[in-house]
Amino acid sequence: MNQWKFFDVTHRKHILCNPMSVEKIDRLIALLHMEPAARVVDIACGKGEFLIRLAERYPRISGLGIDSSPFCIADVRKKHHDRLPGASLRFLEMNGADFSGDSERFDLVACIGASWIFGGHRGTLKALCTLAAPRSWIIVGEPFWMCEPDAAYLAAIDEKRENYGSHADNADAGREQGLELVFSIVSSRDDWDVYEGLQWYAAEAWADSHPDDPDVETVLQRVRNGKAAYLRWGRETLGWAIYVFRTGGRAW
Repeated sequence: MNQWKFFDVTHRKHILCNPMSVEKIDRLIALLHMEPAARVVDIACGKGEFLIRLAERYPRISGLGIDSSPFCIADVRKKHHDRLPGASLRFLEMNGADFSGDSERFDLVACIGASWIFGGHRGTLKALCTLAAPRSWIIVGEPFWMCEPDAAYLAAIDEKRENYGSHADNADAGREQGLELVFSIVSSRDDWDVYEGLQWYAAEAWADSHPDDPDVETVLQRVRNGKAAYLRWGRETLGWAIYVFRTGGRAW
């Protein structure tokens, strides 16, 4: 089935399309001290909640959200209209890996939870650095192994051991690009339980209300397989964090 349809179905109950609480996101946003007229780009912005909340906190910034999903772009455009109609925000439906920014450089560059579009965490940091203005924020969300993953778990989620490193490895990857890690937020088990559980709930509710949809069995099978892998292995094995890097110092 269409991957964006699947994502839309399973994330209908989510505010954030990642295993992080809104309270932690708000705490992060409060630390950023965005200057008036600061330029922001959020690649793979999903439903755009991070960008919308950023603009609510710092109403004079300008922001660009990019996502491949037509469902997500429609969702965030509605949020923009309903919550911040006067904000200088725009949204593009496209693959974020194809975005070059032309000659524009940004004061905050984010890719929270979609490093696969750049071939992994290191590739994401390298790509984001090309879009960053001097003394800017670079914010990424990335999984990490909390312990050595079981081979059966890797097979169940179709991942390789080398796809992710440790929490410290993720921080070190920024240093390799000349970045300094200044803050990080790690998802708790409760954050993960809410993120995963809302997918189970949304899928079952959608299937009940769309019994004739040809993708019902595919959705339910994928979600139930993911649920089994999470409960058996993932909850103890896979972590997730948001990393806040700086490209250089400034007066804070």
